[in-house]
Amino acid sequence: MSFTLKKRVIAIDYGTKRIGVAKSDPLQLFAQPVGTVDRAGLSGMLEEMLRSDEIGRVIIGYPLGGNGETNAMTGVIDRFIEDLLVEFPQLMIERVDEHHSSKDARKILAASGKSRKVRQEKGRIDSAAACVLLTEYLESRNR
Repeated sequence: MSFTLKKRVIAIDYGTKRIGVAKSDPLQLFAQPVGTVDRAGLSGMLEEMLRSDEIGRVIIGYPLGGNGETNAMTGVIDRFIEDLLVEFPQLMIERVDEHHSSKDARKILAASGKSRKVRQEKGRIDSAAACVLLTEYLESRNR
């Protein structure tokens, strides 16, 4: 049995203070947290991954309400995506619904057995939320 390596999928959980990042393995089967960065750190990370030809697609958590309605943060994400495409026009960007990713990330971190203090460290939830987004995305594509 042989496997074909693909380019990685990068997931971004955008926040005004921190940006959570996760990436897939080269087979696009699993998600792994990368960590959190600020906007400049994200640019550097994407630039490096593009230079090494690792990125096939970027998914960005898109905040919609339970009924699919937009909100104030949706506009912020739209502007963020526009800025990313100006900076990196070669990126393939896809919006994915994120309305429950942070809640799911908190549950996963609670189940991990880590102390409450560790679970609440800045950025841990952001990175875990990006991982939740990416896991759901990969599972939906591999069904």
